Amino acid sequence: MIENCTSSDLELGLGVRDTGVHSFLVEAIKVNRNYVSDSQPKKKKGGCLGCFGFLVVLGIVGSLFGKISDVAGLVNLAESAGIETTTEAIATLEGTTEEETVVETTVLETEPVTTIAEATVPETIVPETTAAETEPIIPAQTVSFSMDMVPVYSGRAYAPVNGNVPFFTDADLATSTYESYSPLDSLGRCGPAIALIGYDLMPTEPRGNIGAVKPSGWHLVKYDDIDGNYLYNRCHLIGYQLTGENANPRNLITGTRYMNVNGMLPFENQTADYIEETYNHVLYRVTPVFDGDNLLATGVLMEAMDVETLGRDLEFCVFCYNVQPGITIDYATGDSEGPEFTGSEQKETTQAQTAAATTETHAEVSEGVKYVLNTNTHKFHYPYCSSVEDIADYNYAESSKSRDELIAEGYKPCKRCNP
Repeated sequence: MIENCTSSDLELGLGVRDTGVHSFLVEAIKVNRNYVSDSQPKKKKGGCLGCFGFLVVLGIVGSLFGKISDVAGLVNLAESAGIETTTEAIATLEGTTEEETVVETTVLETEPVTTIAEATVPETIVPETTAAETEPIIPAQTVSFSMDMVPVYSGRAYAPVNGNVPFFTDADLATSTYESYSPLDSLGRCGPAIALIGYDLMPTEPRGNIGAVKPSGWHLVKYDDIDGNYLYNRCHLIGYQLTGENANPRNLITGTRYMNVNGMLPFENQTADYIEETYNHVLYRVTPVFDGDNLLATGVLMEAMDVETLGRDLEFCVFCYNVQPGITIDYATGDSEGPEFTGSEQKETTQAQTAAATTETHAEVSEGVKYVLNTNTHKFHYPYCSSVEDIADYNYAESSKSRDELIAEGYKPCKRCNP
């Protein structure tokens, strides 16, 4: 009889020695005894129902703790406890009858079913090499550029934007150098220009004439107190010294002399110098910003990031204001007002003037000198090159040697003046 089955009997049949399992079995016996005593007389004949309940309990315990290897063990244990077993009870414990097994097999052949056990089995995850381990990944940007980010012009030609961090995404990267210029819009205005610049894109010859291009808002107008007197320049979005783009209408906008020289040029020079010195690549974008249907840009957003170190060595995001101190500009048309041009032309800085200006930093260039050397960057320049002004005294040298001789000594020609 089942009420005579003790926890020791169960432990013997199941091989249980765990105290937690032991307590569970004891409670299971009590529950089964109560069920038998309340539902029917304590006779072996009624053992079928008791057997079923008892075997189910043991089946659950066996599943939980992995202690029962097969149904035969349960049957033997039940019979040793004095419980009658029937073919139907054993088949129930095994899961199904032979006829039902055939039906289930048919279903599995036509419509595989994923059980809960199968769905929850942990998978072995094999680490894969991500793109970040093999290719540069640009940190995701959570914001996009807006003029609200730009402070009001306060006397400085440019202002950092977004913490000086560009708005590039992974989609802007590529495996080789490239340059792309937006089509002109219906008003003939330029859009963003972007390039992945390498040494291979940089020009090897002086810039050509760009006078035939008339960008939106263009006016040929002069005022006093402006370097060269002309208010407007044809400003390259991506400087010629970076990609060699000359008279490309998609890369030229109407910009003030002040924006071109004081705003944009320092960042173009910084980028060119970095590429020439490291042979690394720079992701570079310039976006002209127009207010409504204005023909003249309010300014340009300049962004750059060196690809090899993801901006650790070179990175900037600045807005350059398209203004000219002392001049009032109508951005809708490009019209302007300012000090009347008197005719005493203040010519644009000439090569001779630039060379003379270097004497403020360095000794006057000696007679017979052909080139100025930067002994740190190993570049050579014409004496009038604007880069000469940036050479520190302890890196400054002069040379009367020929171009070929300097190259043979390991010097490289400056990309700005192309000696």
